[in-house]
Amino acid sequence: MQIELSAGTVEYTDTGGPGPVVVFVHGLLMDGSLWDGPVASLADHRCVVPTLPLGAHGQPMREDADLSLPGIASLLTEFLEGLDLRDVTLVGVDTGGALVQLLMAEGAPRVSRVVLASCDAFDNFPPGLTGKTLFLAGKLSPGLFGLFMQQLRLRAVRRLPIAFGWLTKRGDAVSAGWLRPLLSQAAVRRDTVRVLRAAAAAPGILLEVAERLPSFDRPALVVWAREDRVMPPEHGKRLAALLPKGKLVEVADSYTLLPLDQPAEFARLVREFTGG
Repeated sequence: MQIELSAGTVEYTDTGGPGPVVVFVHGLLMDGSLWDGPVASLADHRCVVPTLPLGAHGQPMREDADLSLPGIASLLTEFLEGLDLRDVTLVGVDTGGALVQLLMAEGAPRVSRVVLASCDAFDNFPPGLTGKTLFLAGKLSPGLFGLFMQQLRLRAVRRLPIAFGWLTKRGDAVSAGWLRPLLSQAAVRRDTVRVLRAAAAAPGILLEVAERLPSFDRPALVVWAREDRVMPPEHGKRLAALLPKGKLVEVADSYTLLPLDQPAEFARLVREFTGG
């Protein structure tokens, strides 16, 4: 499915299930396929999964699109409005969790509850070796950035800590697919460089957002990978403590990308949280 938004065409999937509405938000250099495992286990929910312009999108954005994190958060709000989604459980992991925090700080009127799963927070931005490497690569021209990213065609490179190696234990096949649009489309490379440069220009953005999170008075589930090597586990504890209705759950045998490493457990937690 597709929807036309102010920044361009956004692709998404919508299971149309009869239960609670859950919108899943992926991270940087990822697409909606990140959530395939949990969504398959949530057939009784209406699962809506957009692919946002974060580097693995198949539809390039307009040249004047705001691809800063606040700009993409606004695009996510526009997506919820465009589909007239209400009483939403908003779920984000990795950079997707940062986008969810940005919406929370702005009030998020269509959102009734949130799930923040191992994500960028506080001063961990860019997060880990992966984030720092990407932000450095974003200083290159789109053409040179594309040449740099060609290395990720090799599984041995994808499994390095500077790539996806510390983000997922079991999701290499999925992460390999995320690279196709970037490697094949010059306009997607252009978008990705713009995203990275805008993010690098706002290093303190999540510290500012954290100051406003205590005003979010709806239920919030913080799910953190116990073995996370990119998103510090203490950040999960801090986020849960900041939120008036926050609850922390830690998950074993997973790195950052819980939807890939522990999809069934993640789906169980979402179902329990939504009352579905």
